[in-house]
Parts: sequence; C-alpha cells; structure tokens
Amino acid sequence: MWFLLALGSAVFAALTSILAKVGIEGVGSNLATAIRTMVVVFMAWGMVFVTNQQGGIKMISQKSWIFLILSGLATGASWLCYYKALQIGNASKVVPVDKLSVIITLVLAFVFLHEEFTAKSIIGCILIGAGTLLMAL
Repeated sequence: MWFLLALGSAVFAALTSILAKVGIEGVGSNLATAIRTMVVVFMAWGMVFVTNQQGGIKMISQKSWIFLILSGLATGASWLCYYKALQIGNASKVVPVDKLSVIITLVLAFVFLHEEFTAKSIIGCILIGAGTLLMAL
C-alpha cells in the first residue's frame, strides 16, 4: 500500500509542477506560494474532519509538536524556493534539481535516523545525481 501512495504522491507532485508553472505566470512567486498553501491548509483540515481525527490534537506530544512545526517551516522554505525557481527557470530543469532531495533524504535518514545505507541505495544516489546533472545542464 505504501508504494501505491508514494506513486500517487509522485504523480500529484508532477501535476503540481506543471500546473504551478502555468499558474505562476504573471503572479509573484511568494503570492503564488501563499495561495497554494491556503488550498493545502483547507484540504488537509478537511481530511482531518472527514476522518474524524480532530480529537487527536490533545494527544500530540511536545516533541511531536516541535518536529511537526520544524517540518512545516522546512516545507514553507522549500515551497518558496521551488516557486521562485519555477518562475524563473524551466520546469524540465527545476524539477530534476528539486528531486535531489531524494539523495539528501537518504543521507539524512542514514545520519539521523540510523536507516540502512546499502550498495543499492548508493548506486541509486549516484544514478539520481547523474540523471539530475544530465537533465539540468
């Protein structure tokens, strides 16, 4: 199931890039990011209420609050950078560079979460990095 959800994420991320590139034309990147963020906020809270999970707010630990807030700040910074890059660059070049996050995530997961870094993941990182360089140059 996780694979199908991750694949759905990839499809929607691809759509996000194309739709954003068309929609950002003539709109400031920060304003476009704010509009997108508002839609995401409404959609996310809508899902919370549809699935009746709003009562879980009281059970969130202080540690979880801190890391969820930090994650939100990282998401905001990522989106601001992404929309500005998308506004001034070609989607076909911006998106592959953005996907270098896969390599960065693998390294950070190894360092901080002590996840396994295998020969397969090293080869994958090299291929992603090489593919990104080929597409971005």
